[in-house]
Amino acid sequence: MTYFLVLIIISFITGRSSTREDFYIGGKNSPWLLVAVGMIGASLSGVTFISIPGVVGKSGINQSFSYMQMVMGYLVGYVIIARVLMPVYYKMNLTSIYGYLEERFGAYSYKIGAGYFLLSRTIGASFRLYLVAIVLDAFVLGPMGFEFWHTVAMTILLIWVYTFKGGIKTIVWTDTLQTVSMLVAVILTIFSIAEALNVGLFSIPSLIAEHGYGQWFFFEAGWADPNNFIKQFSSGVLIALVMTGLDQDMMQKNLSCRNLKEAQKNMYTFSVVLFFVNILFLSLGALLYIYAGSIGVEIPDKTDQLFPMLALNHLPGIIGLSFIVGLIAAAYSSADSALTALTTSFSVDILELERDELKTRKQKDQMSIRIHIGFSILLFLTILLFDVINNEAVINNLFEWAGYTYGPLLGLFSFGLLTHRKVLDKRVLPVVLLAPVLSYFINVFSEELFWGFQFGFLIVALNGLLTFVGLWMISSPQIHTKHIEV
Repeated sequence: MTYFLVLIIISFITGRSSTREDFYIGGKNSPWLLVAVGMIGASLSGVTFISIPGVVGKSGINQSFSYMQMVMGYLVGYVIIARVLMPVYYKMNLTSIYGYLEERFGAYSYKIGAGYFLLSRTIGASFRLYLVAIVLDAFVLGPMGFEFWHTVAMTILLIWVYTFKGGIKTIVWTDTLQTVSMLVAVILTIFSIAEALNVGLFSIPSLIAEHGYGQWFFFEAGWADPNNFIKQFSSGVLIALVMTGLDQDMMQKNLSCRNLKEAQKNMYTFSVVLFFVNILFLSLGALLYIYAGSIGVEIPDKTDQLFPMLALNHLPGIIGLSFIVGLIAAAYSSADSALTALTTSFSVDILELERDELKTRKQKDQMSIRIHIGFSILLFLTILLFDVINNEAVINNLFEWAGYTYGPLLGLFSFGLLTHRKVLDKRVLPVVLLAPVLSYFINVFSEELFWGFQFGFLIVALNGLLTFVGLWMISSPQIHTKHIEV
């Protein structure tokens, strides 16, 4: 309760006299360093908090530190965002990044881009909160007599309480607190395990290497191997581009910086810090496997359960408490910004609330609050739907399908930035609907068609390519097109 009280106090302080512009982009006055730290927590969701440590020694596929190949790809993607996308967004003075699509292609493309974001972020945010709610229900609130829907309702309500007034202006501060809380939990766990294993902190790298978890690069892995360097690195570049650079949730924080130069400094700082944070998470994962072996604990079939199982049942009580706080912090730092971004995109892109000259300022404020409440309820109902389905395969497929929605965004933005062609705006919808469907069927038969090759997250590249080709087919060369120069 102390943790949530601190969040609410921060919300009260930052939310006083806040305007809709403050809610959307923090009045373009957010300190860049604060944004950089807060983005760490937003990019590492509650799912990541418990999943990254688990993949290190996953049964059947010793992935070791292969995830760092993807993180290196992130760095390239973030540089492209800072040098290519951010200058466009700041030059156009955007509140929602999908405003670029309207300027470049037209109203239909604008609504389509925002619609894909709303769909993918609703499913993604709900899925992440659902997995965290399961852990809280099983280990914390469930034993106290609360039902699962109580856990979900309290989670959503608390997020709404500290975001409804200040929005991004509040989130850049609360996300910083939550990032720190999450990292403290990881560091404390590493210290505790090191002490239990009777090894010094500087001996941890050699200990990890001795147990076979220290490999970073997998250059000789085949195409079917998830550790393959080219697949991991390329996926990292694409993940950074589409899930940060083309995502209103992540870019909204960057747009709250005072100017382009500060936003770029934020992105570069965030990239470097995130690199070392991922090393920290993977080191924790290796230590969890080593510690479990030393005390004779069987590794769970679902490796996501390894961290919570050891933290809550086998390590000192303070570690269990820090794990719960860290898990909540990781989940909230992702979900609170998602809720704000959903509200912003629906208000600005779909309803075009800021362009409505017939409504008074008070009416727009009231409508914005209603939209915020509406998306809170939608997240609540979607999480309960996941619980009703109660089928891991079905739920995972839903989450994976949400990833397909980034492909059309990649194709739209790439076509806009790399060509000067004019598209037939009203024909964009069939293109962006057909591309994910074709990508899905190609992915299903990829092993037969491409000699064992599996796309994995590279399906986004295929999806984007098909969208790009489709846009080319419905476009024509024109000199005086609405092309935004970088």
